[in-house]
Amino acid sequence: MKSSILSCLGSPARSGFGGIIRNTFGHYLAGFSGYIQGSSDILYEGLLLAINMGIDELVCYSDSLHRINLIKGPQVKFHMHAVLIHDIKDLFSQSNVSLCHTLREGNQYADFFAKLGASSNADFTNHDCPPEGVQDLLKNDALEILFLKD
Repeated sequence: MKSSILSCLGSPARSGFGGIIRNTFGHYLAGFSGYIQGSSDILYEGLLLAINMGIDELVCYSDSLHRINLIKGPQVKFHMHAVLIHDIKDLFSQSNVSLCHTLREGNQYADFFAKLGASSNADFTNHDCPPEGVQDLLKNDALEILFLKD
């Protein structure tokens, strides 16, 4: 399972991306985060990390319904990210990947990593072990604690 999200912090705004890769039982496998200086794609970075880890079945969750529709829809020729969308579609076709929509509240891990990325200067960081603060989110998930949308 993979989650990814974008976060903007402060003024002037700093943008970051992040996500988490968990197994079927919800156990932490890896996390990733990064600072967006120019054009970067969250989903593509996460997919590459999962493929490099040898994960062959993957469910991706995103809170961006627009991105999901671009990836699931027909090939776009004149979109500013047409090449990137095509590359993501190619990665999807090479493995067993599902793409699902979730609300930001259902993607707290990814939000945590995106904020971590926005507060750093690294283009991409792979977190082999859960950083401080993720343990509480994992515990809440294991206890099936729900958080309502404001």
